Amino acid sequence: MTRKMVLIDTSKCTGCKACSVACKEWNELPAEKTKLVTSYQTQKDFTTKTWTYMTFIEKYENQKMDFLMRKAQCFHCANPACMKACSSQAITKTVLGYVLIDHDKCIGCGYCVENCPFGVPKLDPIKKKSYKCTGCIDRVENDLKPACVHTCQPGALQFGERDVLLTQAKKRLAEVQKTHPKAQLYGEKEMGGTTFLYLLLDSPDVYGLPVNPTIPLSLTLWKDVIRPVGGLAVGGAAAAVVIGVFANLLKGNYHSNKEKVGNDPSSINKGGKD
Repeated sequence: MTRKMVLIDTSKCTGCKACSVACKEWNELPAEKTKLVTSYQTQKDFTTKTWTYMTFIEKYENQKMDFLMRKAQCFHCANPACMKACSSQAITKTVLGYVLIDHDKCIGCGYCVENCPFGVPKLDPIKKKSYKCTGCIDRVENDLKPACVHTCQPGALQFGERDVLLTQAKKRLAEVQKTHPKAQLYGEKEMGGTTFLYLLLDSPDVYGLPVNPTIPLSLTLWKDVIRPVGGLAVGGAAAAVVIGVFANLLKGNYHSNKEKVGNDPSSINKGGKD
């Protein structure tokens, strides 16, 4: 099985929001009350019941207005910070490239929420579980396109094998850069390479995305340095305690036997003969 990818070509997106509706329908997520955030954007952030939504940025430059629209969802990173942060091993990565949360194992610690550089997972305070986009893994494993891709009318979303689609994305980028010189691919190398890859018309920060997303240094230090060393220290301390206990027991037995020998008349060499 080869790794999959969803290419999000923002140059083709019309902002119809059909992708977010399809996500709600397929995953049986309830509607939520929204309000105008800015421009045509009505969803401010992810929630436990909204796993994908549209962002709208209006940029006026060179006497031209650009509507920079982006479908936001989990990136499904190759090096996911959420999986590294998870304290209960509830987050795993499949061979197809999807990062999934096992709600039977999730304890609601919220470490995935705190450490995702994209702010994707959200914690349900009542259920004590984290939620995010699954990439429609149930559809993908049954040879179906993700619901958002299936419903996209302008063809802004494409689904296929990562290597093949990445080649197509680079060709498309060359075309788009003729009219949008700042256009670039986002997700080819970020976080080890993401399953959801963007063709952006401008720099990532204009879209509200981190320019160089990384696993937080504090998480790396904790997981790769402090915790292992702490484990060794605890293990060493435990070993020292065990050794000390056995040493005391042996020492106690030694003195006990010595006292018994010293008090046993039969052990005294009478007459000075062997």
